[in-house]
Amino acid sequence: MTLYILFLIMAAVTVLSPGPGVVMTISNALRFGLRGTIGGIFGIAFGALIVAAISATSLGVLLATSATAFTIAKFVGAAYLLYLGIRLWNAPPFRFNTRPTHQARFTRRFMEGLALQLTNPKAVFFFLSIFPQFISPAESYIPQFIRLVLTYSTLVVLIHSIYAVLAQRARIWLTSERGGRVVNRTAATVFVFFSAVLAFAKR
Repeated sequence: MTLYILFLIMAAVTVLSPGPGVVMTISNALRFGLRGTIGGIFGIAFGALIVAAISATSLGVLLATSATAFTIAKFVGAAYLLYLGIRLWNAPPFRFNTRPTHQARFTRRFMEGLALQLTNPKAVFFFLSIFPQFISPAESYIPQFIRLVLTYSTLVVLIHSIYAVLAQRARIWLTSERGGRVVNRTAATVFVFFSAVLAFAKR
């Protein structure tokens, strides 16, 4: 139980820390409202399940040990983040008095969140490095693995939902066209920043 509590704290801090997923959730909340964030949040959470499964397979080991595989994975992730940044930078400033619901479809937001998580090789390394430290050799591996993965994904949903609510409440200060442009370009800059960090990351 002590190990689980420690994992819970570490996972919560990890999810709370600003990153591409948090930026996407906040941006979706400001652009599309709370309903428009649900797909992206669940996409990121489901992506965590897939990444965890990958980390438990030979593919995860390959990414962790092969310089070529690591390089390919990180540049794919960096390219996707760069794409998101450029798209947001060039997007017209959103107005909060309009609700582009046709752009906030669950499936589209879900796939964006899923792609964001799957193209981040750092998530694989997180599971590869963190999980072994919190799995007791005295207990069955699979039940422990499932519990930790589901805990992490649940934290993603809860914490990102909190971010979305806080961002939604901030809309009253961002009702102008200038505010909308600032949000777009701030989020775009953060995506490009993380793209550069990922591109130059070393193991």
